[in-house]
Amino acid sequence: MQEVKQSTRIVVVGSGGREHAICDVLVREGYHVIATPGNVGISKSAECTDQDPRQLTADLFVIGPEAPLVEGLADDLRAQSKLVFGPGRSGALLEGSKDFMKEVAAAANVPTARYATFTDVDEAISYLSNKVGPYIIKTDGLAAGKGVLVTSDLESAIEDVRAKLSGASFGQAGTKVIIEDFLSGREVSVLAILDGERAVLLPAAADHKRLNDGDLGPNTGGMGAFAPVEWFDESLQQQTMDRIITPVIQELKGRGIDYRGVLYAGLMVNDGGPSLVEFNVRFGDPEAQVVIPLLEGGFGSVLFAAAGGDLSQVDLKPNGAGAVVVMSASGYPNSPRRGDKIVGLAAIEDNSAVRVYHSGTSVDQDGDLVTSGGRVRGITALGKSKEEALERAYAAVSRVAFDGAHYRRDIGVGR
Repeated sequence: MQEVKQSTRIVVVGSGGREHAICDVLVREGYHVIATPGNVGISKSAECTDQDPRQLTADLFVIGPEAPLVEGLADDLRAQSKLVFGPGRSGALLEGSKDFMKEVAAAANVPTARYATFTDVDEAISYLSNKVGPYIIKTDGLAAGKGVLVTSDLESAIEDVRAKLSGASFGQAGTKVIIEDFLSGREVSVLAILDGERAVLLPAAADHKRLNDGDLGPNTGGMGAFAPVEWFDESLQQQTMDRIITPVIQELKGRGIDYRGVLYAGLMVNDGGPSLVEFNVRFGDPEAQVVIPLLEGGFGSVLFAAAGGDLSQVDLKPNGAGAVVVMSASGYPNSPRRGDKIVGLAAIEDNSAVRVYHSGTSVDQDGDLVTSGGRVRGITALGKSKEEALERAYAAVSRVAFDGAHYRRDIGVGR
């Protein structure tokens, strides 16, 4: 079986920590992995190229980030008769437009927060002024996970609406906004693998979006996560499948959308069960950095099965628990500093229970590894329990250093 895998080529599109996790596990499973463009960390175990994926040949193409999915890369590759894991442009609109996502959810009778959509500043402010906080304002388009404001201060909400609708905050992506009612409960991320007809749920994960301990500070792309989430039991998993994932699959089919890829459901869970906060059309980051390693041994198989349209024989058996702590650069998320030398990685990379997933790193002219982005890397650790995984992750983080390094010290606390 190992020889067969080594002759099986998989192209992974992307350059972040999510793609590093995908490549890492596929390489460990014995596949020949080509990343485009990849990153410094990926290049240590997989082939990296700057070629357009449309110019490459492989047995499977896995598209990591949301932007190329929304732009239709999966459609282009399928038009070349290539096997692709990732939705086409019409399915990717679930993340490309929150207004479309809400429309689909409503049509499928999926439980979610009430909302209204605005392009006019005065209308949006009038709507806000007649509501009671907390106020939730989201960009309609892609905003790299940073287009959401949750605040109890009306003036801050109005200021955010003005900035978004003027294009000052997120350009064209923000010139339509969604204002939602507040949902209370416990937040959880559920990743479902879809083959166009059916779905398989992966272990639930808990993400920590705020920059600072205690869920304080600005929203980020994610500062850490762990999986599985113990309180998200079999009953809640089944409710998620029955009330959210399956109805959406049927609604998409009714619209002629054959969705093959991952559907990330951000959920809020309370006494009434799970409600949908948002959909993403790719593996979450950093959630991917803890969920995917738990699937090692069967990850490649499920990607091939979903892309081929038949998950009926898939039987995933996740192993243990995982936790990731994200180390970010000074000034993140607004103005991350670049060029700070990173030391200490060699001391942890030989630990079989620890994985280092690169996001914002590069090599300078002296050959030193330096920071080159906001979220510099995720330090993932595996264990028999969440507590063991977190202990190992923080022990590894303590051995890595760069000027201005920032990370949360409460990943997993209170979740």
